[in-house]
Amino acid sequence: MTSLADARIAVLMGGPSAEAEVSRVSAAGVAHALQGRCAAVQTFELDARCAEALTAWRPDAVFPALHGPPGEDGTVQGLLSLLGLPYVGSDVHASAVAMDKALAKQVFRTAELPLARDVLVTRAEPRPEAIARITHALGVNVVVKPTRQGSALGVTLVEDSSGLERALEAALELDSEVLIEERVRGMEITAGVLEQSDGALVPHPVIEIATPDGTWYDYEHRYTAGESDHIIPARLPAATLAELQRIAVVAHRRLGCRDLSRADFVVSAERIVLLEVNTLPGMTPTSLYPDGAAALGHAFPELICALVSNALHRGPDIAF
Repeated sequence: MTSLADARIAVLMGGPSAEAEVSRVSAAGVAHALQGRCAAVQTFELDARCAEALTAWRPDAVFPALHGPPGEDGTVQGLLSLLGLPYVGSDVHASAVAMDKALAKQVFRTAELPLARDVLVTRAEPRPEAIARITHALGVNVVVKPTRQGSALGVTLVEDSSGLERALEAALELDSEVLIEERVRGMEITAGVLEQSDGALVPHPVIEIATPDGTWYDYEHRYTAGESDHIIPARLPAATLAELQRIAVVAHRRLGCRDLSRADFVVSAERIVLLEVNTLPGMTPTSLYPDGAAALGHAFPELICALVSNALHRGPDIAF
């Protein structure tokens, strides 16, 4: 096994995703953290020449600092596997399942994790039929989200029937399937999971996400400095914090995630609701996962080095 100090590390960024600019910010942070800690580090744009460029440079491992499809849904993971390159994060299967919110919820149901009631709508379904089905099952106070996007892209909080129709149209422009969930009002909460070199899964301290009154943790509030506060630990009873960490670990394990993940929740006075699991959480200055790791005692460079070391130790998914 190549040691981190002797390794050449490629950091993937950008690509065709709607989250490409956020990815480039994550990649810059990852590359900076690795500078001086490995033999060489270089960033690569995810484009049509990416495979050729990686093959020519011959990295020892790859950090896919990518968000959204095709970097987070198993597509890039399959490419790196075929190239015989070790990489940070979940494999093809776990990435694909976690990225599909509806499919991931089926996995979570088998683990009896707490979820919101939902309806799945496809682009082919006539809109009047879809709206009738949604309102019958859930009412109009719902959340509409594309099944395979991240960073709250295309997500709309709906309170009336006219808003529901507009939200469906907007979400279906981004994805062929849309998940509609009952709207549960409560605290926005997240809990990361870090896989150690011995395979142990360690949950981060639970983070409460606070945004200004009348707003929620949408794309703007995620990536604009000063638009959200990360409160660690979340202002919840100790038993609730422990349960959130337990759910995050179970969700990570049931999906088959590797190295790292971050589970997002809504917590009200009555219930906990698991929303989704992110397999490649952001690594920007405003991102949640690095804050959780820091609260666990891992400075950012230490975190990145640990993740890369895991990939180096594991080796490629497919060895030729």
